[in-house]
Amino acid sequence: MTDLTGKTALVTGATAGIGRAVAARLAESGADVVVHGRNADRGAELVSAIAGKGGRARFVAADLSSVEDVERLAAEAGPVDILVNNAGVYEIMPTPVTSPAIVDRHLAVNIRAPFQLVATLAPGMAERGDGAIINICSTVAHMVAPVGAVYGGTKAALETLTRYWATEFGGSGVRVNGVAPGVTRTPGMEQTLGGPVDVMNRLTARGRVGDPEEIADVVLFLVGDHSSYVNGTVISVHGGESSPLAA
Repeated sequence: MTDLTGKTALVTGATAGIGRAVAARLAESGADVVVHGRNADRGAELVSAIAGKGGRARFVAADLSSVEDVERLAAEAGPVDILVNNAGVYEIMPTPVTSPAIVDRHLAVNIRAPFQLVATLAPGMAERGDGAIINICSTVAHMVAPVGAVYGGTKAALETLTRYWATEFGGSGVRVNGVAPGVTRTPGMEQTLGGPVDVMNRLTARGRVGDPEEIADVVLFLVGDHSSYVNGTVISVHGGESSPLAA
């Protein structure tokens, strides 16, 4: 079992879906978790749920589309041993109706915020000679569709940043990896699809979509000692995803 006792983890977008599962899993493994989100009520509920199972967590609210808020989040989180860049926006639509404001929002939350957090927090990890950064990417970076180009483009960029940061900080003891989920059973995905995610079951070899906890288990592996030689890798977690054209 992975033991994260004595380590502090910051998980962005932790009040729902994959982020919530990751925060809970890290806390169960002994980490002190800084839970990030925008909704204070959901943040307080998660902190309470973690405490109810004997874990330790605190909530910090921040709008990741704001440079100043991201700076404040990093400052309030303080030195961390684990950073999970999970928060993201995804508005799936054709390119002609994707406004500049939507493009800017995707770039700010999906790229600039992780970049700021790594730039601020990774040097401290490097000074201490140890750390783990996990970027939650997406299989849409490779499995393209006729809609959602701006989202897919930002996730492809995050994969590239993962490899650059792994090279930049790896020699100082900081490992940087990514996890690329396929369709996962989350409230956000149900909202995007306009209904239950089970309609996507036929698109995986497992015959079902993933659960957030299954993504969290891979994140836990990547931040623990059992993956000590894994760096600059993006692990796809999609149950054997196939093209929508094959359905």
